[in-house]
Amino acid sequence: MNETVIEFKNVTKRYKLFKNDKKRLLSTFFKNIKFIEKRAVDDVSFQIKTGEAVALFGRNGAGKSTILKMITGVCYPTNGEITVNGRVSALLELTSGFDPEFTGRENIYLKGQLLGLKDAEIKELEKEIINFAELDEYIDQPVRTYSSGMKARLGFSINVNIKPEILIVDEALSVGDEAFKRKCVKKVNEIVNKENVTLLFVTHTTGVAKEFCKRGILMEKGKLTFDGEINEAISKYNDTLKK
Repeated sequence: MNETVIEFKNVTKRYKLFKNDKKRLLSTFFKNIKFIEKRAVDDVSFQIKTGEAVALFGRNGAGKSTILKMITGVCYPTNGEITVNGRVSALLELTSGFDPEFTGRENIYLKGQLLGLKDAEIKELEKEIINFAELDEYIDQPVRTYSSGMKARLGFSINVNIKPEILIVDEALSVGDEAFKRKCVKKVNEIVNKENVTLLFVTHTTGVAKEFCKRGILMEKGKLTFDGEINEAISKYNDTLKK
């Protein structure tokens, strides 16, 4: 029986929206500063089990990014409980964590360490990461000399080659030219199908979601409104776009 690797129990994330930065600062010292409360995620519960591939749909502002941030530990719920079991690799901000003065090769080790790998583990993956990124001789040049596409390719290559247990993809398959995009899609498919990796895939492109996922979760204004078979999830998501 597959183990639950991601679980949300009645999770709510509230933000305080202030009129300006001055009001935000004053609120640290005074409780009577006015603000608007925004529920980015509102009493959401779901489970994702080992090896599942789940698409997360919703219009902008539906709460998708907040869910991803809470799973990856960037922010924490106001109420409720979140459980994550396994090494998470998140294809969100592909170039975050890079030192622009380090070479591409040095940044592989830096980012690998940030992801919890030991140097010996990174050494084993180094060649595979470099070959996938297709940076050739640029791998030993400072990252500050890279184009944005080159940095994104390196970031993608690191994240998909570190043997993740949970892979989170947020519209990151638009890396590079068409040939490299196809290579990225193929790599994600291999990881999901051959390595029993759990995939949470956030996208507005429903056709791509169907390539990977059999299950879809729909978010609307912070609430989970559907959780089920992918085609029905896509149909309900498309209905929200007509509102």
